[in-house]
Amino acid sequence: MTLPYFDAAAVRAAAPWTTAIAALERALLDGVDPEEDSPRIFSPAPGGEFLLMPGIGQYYSGVKALTVAPENPARGLEKIQGIYLLLDSDTLAPLAVIDGNELTAIRTPATTLLAVRHILAATPGGAPEAPRVLVFGAGVQALNHLRAASAVLPAASFAVVGQRPERVKILVEKLASEGIEVRTASAAGASSADVVLCTTSARTPVFDGGLVAPDAVVAAVGQHGLDAREVDASLVLRSDVVVEGRASAWREAGDLIPARSVGEWKTIRPANLRELVKGEFERTPGRPCVYAGVGMAWEDLVTAALVYEGGTRP
Repeated sequence: MTLPYFDAAAVRAAAPWTTAIAALERALLDGVDPEEDSPRIFSPAPGGEFLLMPGIGQYYSGVKALTVAPENPARGLEKIQGIYLLLDSDTLAPLAVIDGNELTAIRTPATTLLAVRHILAATPGGAPEAPRVLVFGAGVQALNHLRAASAVLPAASFAVVGQRPERVKILVEKLASEGIEVRTASAAGASSADVVLCTTSARTPVFDGGLVAPDAVVAAVGQHGLDAREVDASLVLRSDVVVEGRASAWREAGDLIPARSVGEWKTIRPANLRELVKGEFERTPGRPCVYAGVGMAWEDLVTAALVYEGGTRP
């Protein structure tokens, strides 16, 4: 049996931003429960580790198999590489193989912007007509979050903060060639931003949380693991909080823990993404809102199904 393979170009063609976001939203409204998502599985590999993300659904199931090789960037290679294997849920027969990196590069910003759009809609007094969006990071996730934000927030203005000027320059020029204007900024820009998107590999907070304005939305989505955080505890403690899933957050959201203990968070019970999309989240006037995302298998599955059903097979 020869399985169809959807390469990066096929994934991009089948899952434009608004289509991918709509598919994720529809899945949540149709009954996908983030609290039932399968945990991420880590296993040692030569020079790194395996990262497996299995997901199950009514019609399709699948698993994303990634390798993480920390020494690869110094060799001019990708740190993270992988594939997605899509299966028929009834027979568990393999249906397709999909580029895992591109799948991740699309589903992560799509999920973030789905959350940001709904949080903005819940802003007391209404969302800003032309939001100022500040992105931390200059890698592939920063690039794609800016693309997704441009599609979802067409009236927005965009700025980017990065540690390496040469990478920031490449990102700005790349987006300019696509008709998306992005200016460079410093971390102090967080004080005037309506939306802050953290898409970095930083292990410690990338800006002073005290800068964030009341009613601003901050999405921390670049990292997973309890030993990594992009936002500081002071911001978390003065903000409303939304998570992809509560169970996944207690396992992996270092942006939330140890700002508060798992026990405290369980008592608070922040809204998850499904509850947000269903309109069950209310913002507190005068408080920022932090969205903490770690990446979940159901998002991969929804996006993989979209690619399989709508993509042009080779």
